[in-house]
Order: sequence, then structure tokens, then C-alpha cells
Amino acid sequence: MSLPNEEALQKRLTKLRIREEDLQEEFVRGSGPGGQKINKTSSTVVLRHVPSGIEVRCQRERSQVMNRYWARMDLCDRLETARAEAKLALQNEREKLRRQNRPRPRGLKQRILDTKKNRSGVKRNRGRVKGDD
Repeated sequence: MSLPNEEALQKRLTKLRIREEDLQEEFVRGSGPGGQKINKTSSTVVLRHVPSGIEVRCQRERSQVMNRYWARMDLCDRLETARAEAKLALQNEREKLRRQNRPRPRGLKQRILDTKKNRSGVKRNRGRVKGDD
């Protein structure tokens, strides 16, 4: 049985730096619809990437070989998503710091100063009333 685009899968695994030594593969009996065939054969693949801790369970096909292929594809998808989310979070953190540290616009700064002057005048008038001893 030939796998769909096995070379592309190998390129993806290499690009993501996933080595076969880092994968733990287990074959278990499936669940769900399929009847006797699913209940008797261990064609479901549980693939665990040890360094990242990501675990993928694949029961897409009846064939164990095809499920191994699809489990690796799913693992690649999950790792790419996790790395993209981490990269986006780092970029958002940098942008947040940049926004926090940039100087205030001139108009906003002037409004803040005007408000402070007004407030100080209100507080200055809170003293004791003269002649009310």
C-alpha cells in the first residue's frame, strides 16, 4: 500500500526537527462504529512526541499503516500550531511593551496637565474659611 505523499511528510518532520527517536508509538484497539473489525484489531495509533508532550490518537483508517501516516501528519499540524501561537504571543508581548513605553501625544499630555491644574485649584480652595474661628 503506498502512502499519500510520504516524501512531503518526511520533509515536514525534518523541518519541524521531529526525529523518530523522539516518538513513542503505541497500537491500541479502536472504539466507536466499525463493529467486530474495530473491536478485534489494534489499528488505532497513539503517537506521543516526548520532548513537547503532545499526544495524537488516530483511528481515521482501517489500516494501521495509514493510521501511522495520519498520526504523524496530525502531530506536525499540532506542533506547527503550537509554535505559531508561541511566536504570536511573544510578538504581542513585544508590541504591548512598545505601546506602553512610547511617549504620549502632545494633545493628550496638554489635557492631562490642564486637568491637574484644575484639580490643584479645587484642592487649594478646601482650606479653612477666614473669619470662621
